Amino acid sequence: MLKAVIFDVDGTLIDSVPQHARAWQDAFQDFGHDIPFEDIRRQIGKGGDQLLPVFLSGDELDEKGEALEKHRAKILKERYLPTIQGLPQVRALIERLQADGKQLALASSAKQDELQTYKKIADIDDLIGTETSSDDAEESKPNPDIFQAALKRLNGIAPTDAIVIGDTPYDAEAARKAGVRTIGLLSGGWSAEELTQAGCIATYRDPADLLAHYEGSPLAGSQT
Repeated sequence: MLKAVIFDVDGTLIDSVPQHARAWQDAFQDFGHDIPFEDIRRQIGKGGDQLLPVFLSGDELDEKGEALEKHRAKILKERYLPTIQGLPQVRALIERLQADGKQLALASSAKQDELQTYKKIADIDDLIGTETSSDDAEESKPNPDIFQAALKRLNGIAPTDAIVIGDTPYDAEAARKAGVRTIGLLSGGWSAEELTQAGCIATYRDPADLLAHYEGSPLAGSQT
């Protein structure tokens, strides 16, 4: 029986993937690297520790990786954060899960301060208190650290008692390594086929679509 739901945030609860990709693209450009937007977008969902090595050599990482990531955070906050909005029916979906007695947690590759802002954008800052961010994990997704940390903060929840809701193959891969099933949302820009191939047991357009099909979804226990 499903007892807990763990949510990714970017692309799952808030419409922020293009903004993150643009912020990374701008930061790379300022450090002398011209990287196509789509190449970066397909890496969103990873933390900086996993994203940067895709585009920088080991020497470049040592030389400017930390500064570039800090610059990215500044660009995101100043240029793109005001354009980020919550996805439809996020609050209603979470209230439905709470009404069903499910324990809830957030597990994001974002920094802790960014996560607090995203909770407000999604209009759920008063609903979910259990959360983990990149600050709680040695390695970010697609490694399982963040989901494992979330499970530890839930009350008596085994991996088989929980489901992750995410929008990228990295969520599904990380959840699988933690022993947790994943529902995939297409709101982050990945296709249903890509998410299914990564291990998602079901896919929906966005939180509103999942809520509309709640009774027939894994959240209601109709699938395993």
